Amino acid sequence: MDTWTQTLSTGTLLGIAAAAILLILLLIVKLRIHALLTLTIVSLLTAIATGLPTSEIVNDVLVKNFGGTLGNVALLVGLGAMLGRLVETSGGAQSLADSLVHMFGEKNAPFALGVASLIFGFPIFFDAGLVVMLPIVFATARRMKAPVLAYGLASIGAFSVMHVFLPPHPGPIAASEFYGAGIGYVLLLGLPLAFITWYFSGYLLGKFLGRHIYVPIPNLLSGGTPDNDSPDEPAGAGTVIGIMLIPMLLIFLNTGLATLTAENMIDGNASWASFLRMIGSTPIALLISVLVAMFVLGRKRGKEASALEKTIDGALAPVCSVILITGAGGMFGGVLRASGIGQALADSMSQLGIPVLWGCFLVALVLRIAQGSATVALTTAAALMAPAVAAAGLNDWQLACVVLATAAGSVGASHFNDSGFWLVGRLLDMDVPTTLKTWTVNQTLIAIVGFALSALVFSIL
Repeated sequence: MDTWTQTLSTGTLLGIAAAAILLILLLIVKLRIHALLTLTIVSLLTAIATGLPTSEIVNDVLVKNFGGTLGNVALLVGLGAMLGRLVETSGGAQSLADSLVHMFGEKNAPFALGVASLIFGFPIFFDAGLVVMLPIVFATARRMKAPVLAYGLASIGAFSVMHVFLPPHPGPIAASEFYGAGIGYVLLLGLPLAFITWYFSGYLLGKFLGRHIYVPIPNLLSGGTPDNDSPDEPAGAGTVIGIMLIPMLLIFLNTGLATLTAENMIDGNASWASFLRMIGSTPIALLISVLVAMFVLGRKRGKEASALEKTIDGALAPVCSVILITGAGGMFGGVLRASGIGQALADSMSQLGIPVLWGCFLVALVLRIAQGSATVALTTAAALMAPAVAAAGLNDWQLACVVLATAAGSVGASHFNDSGFWLVGRLLDMDVPTTLKTWTVNQTLIAIVGFALSALVFSIL
């Protein structure tokens, strides 16, 4: 692939990308072909149509990107599903749901779930936080005897805004580096921006869509545990919160050490720092949390080792489809990147001569639509627009606004090439049209509100 050069024009590449998306819609929505098969077929046809070397399409593009996505997602989803299953079957999810409803009131249960997700989402990546939090979301909806969408979007939207706007998540950190923006300024502006954006795009949108789109409570992560199978001594809400704080604190430790290393305040190569960063990595943090949950929550249920093993094993089968479809979405996004579609569109957008804040937002949005990954869109857009930002002579607060505006563009219009599209759709057991009407709308509203707030602050500061 290093010696191959794309010779097709930007217009031709854009037409191929549009045709690929339409074909996905036709195969999944009209012909009802499974998403894994559809994404594999369309990825192959797109790679051929864009002229990628046929000798390298399978291994260097399809398999490599499929495997790369699984490497990032499979272990996190698997461990997170185990943790969620233990929380659910111990009665802890129901206990926490009852406590939230009691504390905030029944009408404010979605708000309570969203605030909890905002807190957990600060250090925890989107995928891991989602699979850990969803059993509590499902338990709360079950407790309220209501469809899940209003509760689900409040939580999912919270994890999404934290992941895309705020350090220590990789996208905003990389963008801050490219633009020369201070992390402190990004945090100070990003925290209220993320909360306000979530309030409109997660909480209020979830309540609105929940009244118009019926999404029943899925049994995916709970393994279909019936209500009458609750343990005699369910785990308390405090126990559940303590267990869920374990990955949060460990991951926060990792990111804190990374920040201190970047600022040359500690020696990141020291053995103690390397060890602490290892146990604070997301997979290891989740592994430790699962082991603790097995001991604490398993004992609460009075389960023997063999029964506990069966409980853990029951968490994996339902998420296999989620993992495979997510990998296929990453494969499709990889084809679009390798073919040069995203790069060609970004280059053309950066030459339009529009204001720098708009330019950063639009380039990130185009990249997001073209290749799927919000993190890739954010970091690539920042790299492309960094010279224009530097030439604009912006102050520290305005640079932070540029980071947030770019982040807003990187999250809009999620569709078939975004692994998050398939992850959310399958975890909530929604079909493709419903996912487009809920998750895609949520992501687009995050982009609109986030950019509007960034532009407002930019104009003031």
